[in-house]
Amino acid sequence: MIDLTGKIALVIGGGGGIGLEIAKALAVEGCNVALADYNEELLKNAEKTAGGGVKFAWKACDITNRDQVAELYKWLGKEVGSIDILVNCAGINVVNRMMANVDPKDFDRIMSVNTTGAFNCLYEAVPVMREKKSGLIINIVSIAGRHTIALAGLPYVASKFATSAMGKFIGLEERENGINVTNIYPGEANTPIIDKRPVPVSAEKRAQMLQPEDIAECVVMVAKLHPRAIVPELVITPKHMLYP
Repeated sequence: MIDLTGKIALVIGGGGGIGLEIAKALAVEGCNVALADYNEELLKNAEKTAGGGVKFAWKACDITNRDQVAELYKWLGKEVGSIDILVNCAGINVVNRMMANVDPKDFDRIMSVNTTGAFNCLYEAVPVMREKKSGLIINIVSIAGRHTIALAGLPYVASKFATSAMGKFIGLEERENGINVTNIYPGEANTPIIDKRPVPVSAEKRAQMLQPEDIAECVVMVAKLHPRAIVPELVITPKHMLYP
């Protein structure tokens, strides 16, 4: 396994939940980690929330805004360094998520963040990695991006299927350029997005779900593999949600 010391990692959606736990795990491995999130208050408190004395660079960014994403990468190159690892972890959902009650504006917003936002971040990262002839992209997708799950809702499922396909395509296109792409498909995970469920989720049920650190461990494992080894897809679920 390779040493990650000094690698430059950018975690999109790193202000909390799975993204922050991934950032913490990569920092512990020696990466220089930068966080991006639309929520500046979360970013300001990220180091305190993560604990363990880890340090992060951070910049607020609306990933649906291409100009802001371009500025994010300029900042990253200047303040932290040339990107080695991109983790796409931003994602949203809404309460009214079925065809019978979804607001078309919510559909557009979810697609804009979960899919187009991911594309914007990939669009800026890939040329840098291509020039370096190396790089790792990890997309935190969802098991709802492999199977249509009613609980996840129409907009979320559509966005995650699209994001999954995008990751697979870039992996095929860029593998000869030294860029590895991994799509990770978590099942139910105890993150803030659960607060958007139509029916509140109990503490007991949350405890049975995946925890952010479970997914962070998967990211570290993939990142430490020798570049000759590619993990195109990785599925991780809680025991009550066995993969069919």
